[in-house]
Amino acid sequence: MYALDITCHAVSVSNVVGIVGPGLSRESYVIAPFGETIGIPVISYSATDPDLSDTKVYPNFYRTVASDFAAAAALAKLFIRYNWISCSIIYQNDAFGTGGANAISKAFNNSHLTVSQMIVFDNTTLSIRGDLKSLLTNVATRIVVVWAESYYISLILQEALKSDVVGPQFTWILSNSISLNSFNKTSYDELIGMFVIQPAVGSVVNAVINTTLLDAAYRIWKQYEPESFPESSTNVDNFALFAFDATWTLIQSLQQLCTSKINTSSSCLSFNGSSYCFHRQFIHSNLLLDAVSRTEFLGVSGPIQFSNNVTDRITGLYYSAKNAQPSSSGLSFVPVLEYFHPTDWRIPIKENVIVWPGKTLTPPSGRAILEGVNLRIGVIESVPFTIVEKVIDPSGQTTIKYSGYVHDLIELLQQKMKFIPIIELAPSNMTYNEFVRRVSTGDYDIAIGDVIVTAARRKDVDFSIGIFGNSLRIIMRKTSDVNIDLFSFLKPLSRNLWLLFLGTLIFVGILIYIIERKDNEALQNQSILSQIVMSIWYSFGDAVGYSVEFQITTAAGRLLSGGLYILGLILVASYTANLASDLTIAKSKAIISGIDDIKNGKIPFKRIGIVADSAHEEYYLREISKGVRNFHSLQSYDDIYSSLLANIIDASFSDSGALEYITNNIYCNLTLVGNDFDNSEFGIVTPQKWLYAQDLDVNILQLRETGELEKLRQKWFEIQQCSGSSETSTAIGIQGTRGLFLIFGVICILSLLLFAWKKRRNIKNCLLLLICLKKSSAETNDSMNRRSSKTSQHSQNNQITSEI
Repeated sequence: MYALDITCHAVSVSNVVGIVGPGLSRESYVIAPFGETIGIPVISYSATDPDLSDTKVYPNFYRTVASDFAAAAALAKLFIRYNWISCSIIYQNDAFGTGGANAISKAFNNSHLTVSQMIVFDNTTLSIRGDLKSLLTNVATRIVVVWAESYYISLILQEALKSDVVGPQFTWILSNSISLNSFNKTSYDELIGMFVIQPAVGSVVNAVINTTLLDAAYRIWKQYEPESFPESSTNVDNFALFAFDATWTLIQSLQQLCTSKINTSSSCLSFNGSSYCFHRQFIHSNLLLDAVSRTEFLGVSGPIQFSNNVTDRITGLYYSAKNAQPSSSGLSFVPVLEYFHPTDWRIPIKENVIVWPGKTLTPPSGRAILEGVNLRIGVIESVPFTIVEKVIDPSGQTTIKYSGYVHDLIELLQQKMKFIPIIELAPSNMTYNEFVRRVSTGDYDIAIGDVIVTAARRKDVDFSIGIFGNSLRIIMRKTSDVNIDLFSFLKPLSRNLWLLFLGTLIFVGILIYIIERKDNEALQNQSILSQIVMSIWYSFGDAVGYSVEFQITTAAGRLLSGGLYILGLILVASYTANLASDLTIAKSKAIISGIDDIKNGKIPFKRIGIVADSAHEEYYLREISKGVRNFHSLQSYDDIYSSLLANIIDASFSDSGALEYITNNIYCNLTLVGNDFDNSEFGIVTPQKWLYAQDLDVNILQLRETGELEKLRQKWFEIQQCSGSSETSTAIGIQGTRGLFLIFGVICILSLLLFAWKKRRNIKNCLLLLICLKKSSAETNDSMNRRSSKTSQHSQNNQITSEI
């Protein structure tokens, strides 16, 4: 209202044919309609609200400064340049602040960027609506854009310094330059790295300008107002040059109007009406506005040109990005980037190094980071992910020592992200679902373990990107010996086929007897029974490829023999192949071969152990029992192993990585069955919309890309202490063929008995001979004894005689 009052007074006392200004967008909303009322153009040099671009609403309004639409586009490209994806906006609650904030939101949305929140600075109370510290720290972004006048920006920064939300954790981008030396010197380190993005003139970005016009303007200034003329032209504000081009636009337009006016009956600057401002009307209003729209020249800020579609200047739109850096005089803004709308940011010819918050040369990530944050990390014991050992220190106190995949992962993340880990072990009786819920209730900041990402869990918490690829496997007891039938070697052919084959041999043998008995010499001079037996024996030898004592002599016999040979060849080959297959499969055959056998009920459901309140239970209820809890409920993964060994259950399934480790290193008498199924991933449990989620995901991705996660997997899951725990032999054992050897042993005994029966007469003769020999030997011994007795008596008589 004050601006309108001054304008009305000026128009009432003189023939004002154009207005340079106003300087603020909120004033332009009043002055532009007033100019339309009296028919004169209004050309602003600093009102940037995008809503003022509408020519239908503001047909007599123009501006030599770029609209905030251009500033928002430049800001979005700056974010893309440094890979920032979101920001918080603090804006003053007037036309300039609201319009700028809305323009940024639209530009960000078009560039797939995010405005996390919009914070209001109240012009009336001169304060932030809400607690600035909690507002900025409770969102994930650490980029703050301030869209306000210089005076308000200083007030906002003072409050931000008190709340400790400036550098080095936050990067601030300002819409207007301020005097940094007005702040306390103790705050300088926190202010270093701030940016200011402002509309620039051509000379700032090394673009062409009208130096002749500029020099003439400086001479007039110095001549008529030397006391305000600056010592250096670099101290002239950009908006002053925009104001000069706005004035020169009016001068050029009036010159075109007055030189081209056809009707000379009145002055080209004539008005109708009284001296009261609202009752005055410029006679040649439409001609002057058309002249302004057609005006095109090279001004002191750059090329000037307007359009009939918008009120904005459409050429010479430049921006400069300045960086707060230490200087000899304290802190100052140094130009570091320049922007030509609608291209992109570029480094100036005179390059200056960008100093980022924290006095670093590395651009910030723009997101909340965990550096220096105390992080309560929940872990759950699960070998080999989290191995818990009680260790007695030299003082005699018992401490807990952690190791395993999760412990190593926490150390890697801590080295990269520099947070302070506080490890909290979950109780041994806690279920996995409860473990996950502890994050949503705030008991843990995050939870790390072999936790499967599921849709049900995502209702309460979020997850990081995968830290471990997972699937499910079936675990069972190893069978020490496979129960194989004694006559399993007969199973390759069915009983009916064996009987048919035996009957065929007998039938063919009888046919051979009928055909060959008169013409075959081998069958002649034999009894009928012998001839039939020999013929059947021939058919057997012909079928299995065994040579016999005689050959077929007749043509009919040869034809019959050839057909039998072909039949036997096929049957024997089929038998051999099936026997080898059956014996090999029997070597490693288990009760079930995979998850489909469990679904089909090959194991009683009560004999299947499932850990309660886990992702595995969800899979069982969803895929196997269709919601029926007919399984054997277990409390922990250790219960799986103990229940299998105690024969309480026959099978269970769990995460493949853990089961491979368990069967390879701890429980060597347990084994995995079938292929894996239900592929999934383990993720770190985080609260929903967690501030540091992106920081965590980025660092996990870096660990994955550098191969660190794969190294951890190899370290903990490729070790093997159980001998041959993962090897399955395909060799056929004795147990698979013992029935065959038993039958062969019986045949050997029968052969010996047959041999003995055939040789029974020779054996009788041998026995008689032995009896005779034994009797003769006895008689010979008696005779020799008698002779010896007589000789001894004779010797004794001779001795007596000699003595006498």
